[in-house]
Amino acid sequence: MTGLLQVGELRVGFERRGNGPPLVLMHGAEASRHMFAELMPHLAEHFTVIAYDQRDCGDTEGPERPSTLTDLAGDAMRLIEALGFGRAHVFGSSFGGRVAQALALLHPASVDRLVLGSTWPLPGSYESACPDAARLAELRSQLPGSAEELATWFFPEAFLAERPALRKLFANARTQSARSSRRSQTVQTAIAEGAGAISAPTLLLAGEVDRVVPPQVTLSMADTIRHAEAVPMPGIGHVAAIQSPQRLAEQILRFLRAPSTRRGDIR
Repeated sequence: MTGLLQVGELRVGFERRGNGPPLVLMHGAEASRHMFAELMPHLAEHFTVIAYDQRDCGDTEGPERPSTLTDLAGDAMRLIEALGFGRAHVFGSSFGGRVAQALALLHPASVDRLVLGSTWPLPGSYESACPDAARLAELRSQLPGSAEELATWFFPEAFLAERPALRKLFANARTQSARSSRRSQTVQTAIAEGAGAISAPTLLLAGEVDRVVPPQVTLSMADTIRHAEAVPMPGIGHVAAIQSPQRLAEQILRFLRAPSTRRGDIR
């Protein structure tokens, strides 16, 4: 099922597949729900999988004003409710992992189990967590000419050799618009609460050759989040959902389907 759903002040573009307990997928800063196209079939055999577009992304329509990470967490909470669920498992990739953290911190009753992939901890900034942030920002500012080099930050060279079309993934990046400017502002926002206050059982996944978010940044979150498991993924870059959807799905399914002693678990 694909369509638009009224969620508070938004009309949210979403896709829903499969049956079983709900699992919500949260995309990265410059992406949309379509980044999960190859991942969803692997998960939909076991879960009701929902991928959606955040504010100022994809097909979602909303107020033309800047938003915050708090807004995005509220959107996710209301989406889960609008779809008829009390709470859901949540997977967030990159900036989507920040949205997932915010949801787990601000609306803990909405989250059962949490999977965070290639992300960095709240409340710190990307620039403070990732030493090469300035170079990545420079490459983004030089698009479309820097598209091929930028692709090597998101995917390993060996994978790009197998999927050469991805070298041009960023070549069609839209010129600066009011919408893209709002999105950039949103990505820079945070909340006061830190990741260490997350109470949901959490799986941390990091590509061992990720250049966008170094793996140790993600995996070290296990030192502060209670009930957290950290798993490095050999040979994987920043976007596991595209590079290796089956391997990513295997890790997600293993974690979500494991026995739990938590009262009210929706597995």
